[in-house]
Amino acid sequence: MASREIEKKRKEEKILIKRKKLNLSPSPTILIVCEGKNTETSYFSQIQVRGVTIDSIGVGYNTVSLVRKAEELAALHAYDEVWCVFDKDDFSPHDFNNAIHMAEKKHMHAVYSNQAFEFWLILLFNDHQGGALHRSRYNKMLNEELQLYGVLYDGEGCKVITQELFNLMVAKDPKTGKKRNELAIERAERIYERLDHCSPAMEELSTTVYMLMKHLMGFSRY
Repeated sequence: MASREIEKKRKEEKILIKRKKLNLSPSPTILIVCEGKNTETSYFSQIQVRGVTIDSIGVGYNTVSLVRKAEELAALHAYDEVWCVFDKDDFSPHDFNNAIHMAEKKHMHAVYSNQAFEFWLILLFNDHQGGALHRSRYNKMLNEELQLYGVLYDGEGCKVITQELFNLMVAKDPKTGKKRNELAIERAERIYERLDHCSPAMEELSTTVYMLMKHLMGFSRY
């Protein structure tokens, strides 16, 4: 009897969560403010979620200054959600960690990569699960995966995610039959759960891009 009550409560909670999500706005608007003007912006701008408006803007700011810029941009429109996307790169641990806390304090979401956003792109094709990997090696590693498909990422030049490359990133992985976004989410989340997050600046390699992607993919389920 008790188990039935628990199951009933779980179902009610799921329905409540679904209703809350649907009632946020008849057409939710999400602002994604990116540190990079090319890679991140060209990636997120190609994501389409039915019933959701996504504004992806690359500002060329970093850490704390990016969060402040995001706050300015958010004030220009009644966005339902604001996400700040930035990298650790060589910025000081204090600035990096402070940017995460500042975003949360201002009711925005911090999406960070340590060291760089391209690590998320690698996880779309490669289950890299440990050890230090300097961002200077990201471009070569990613293109080693992409050469199997005759596609190139110009990580040392324009750094733009082309339509051809984006289509490959959201396609199914031939080995597993799963969508690459789903695989990358699983891989990034596995890494994140091993860390304590006392100081994200010290948590190389890791990325929370999976949180934003998981969130966006969740809208399509309703």
